[in-house]
Amino acid sequence: MHTPTMQPTKTSTSRKSSGGFVDFIKTIVWAVLIAIGIRTVAFEPFNIPSGSMIPTLLIGDYLFVSKYSYGYSRFSLPGWLTDIDLFGGGRILFREPQRGDVVVFKLPRDSKTDYIKRIVGLPGDHIQVKGGILNINGEPVKRERIEDFIDRESGLPQRIPQYIETLPNGRKHRIIEQNGDRGEYDDTPVYVVPAGKYFAMGDNRDNSLDSRVPQDRSGVGFVPAENLVGRAEFMFFSTNGNAHLWEVWKWPTAIRYGRLFNGIE
Repeated sequence: MHTPTMQPTKTSTSRKSSGGFVDFIKTIVWAVLIAIGIRTVAFEPFNIPSGSMIPTLLIGDYLFVSKYSYGYSRFSLPGWLTDIDLFGGGRILFREPQRGDVVVFKLPRDSKTDYIKRIVGLPGDHIQVKGGILNINGEPVKRERIEDFIDRESGLPQRIPQYIETLPNGRKHRIIEQNGDRGEYDDTPVYVVPAGKYFAMGDNRDNSLDSRVPQDRSGVGFVPAENLVGRAEFMFFSTNGNAHLWEVWKWPTAIRYGRLFNGIE
């Protein structure tokens, strides 16, 4: 008696193909959700496009910002998700920034633009710059002259006066004064920092658009707590910009090896 041979049907083959495609889509969706989760609650990478934080940060530095340092607001979310106000215009798990923290924040007058500066003024502080010296609550901040900063990336090497500034809480950081103490923002009125806001300045004092310039003059003004994105923690890469992505042969000389994995003070 002849027994017919069972043949695989096209239906079973198509089911396997369909199942494989669905699994692939699920994998992609999960990968995206995990990436969004990490960028929202843990760390997010940023790169430095301008010289306003020289000598602490150079153009071409790439760094990680901790998103959990100050709690979370809608600006902790990536991309277009910031338009969804899940936090009612405030922050959850909020922790106050400290003087001297280098922070990434959304520009108050343009919430799509990221800025990075150093927090020098807390709510209630009276901030003023007099003759290039930062004054906090009527007291001049200690400033110590050290060796010049050598700018080797703007054509011919340039020597720029460099100082160590010591904030009232003991935090120390370096600043530079390209125009001495006669720059445009080396003499300011007294700014009283409102509740829930902060005063931020760049370490490159003569080339930084920061809280010394009010918003109505196209500046930064005071930084609301809600706009804080996170605290700059450490650099994971740095390049002097002399090599394009496709110029592989130039990479070895373009990388600033001495800056890799440095903490940010």
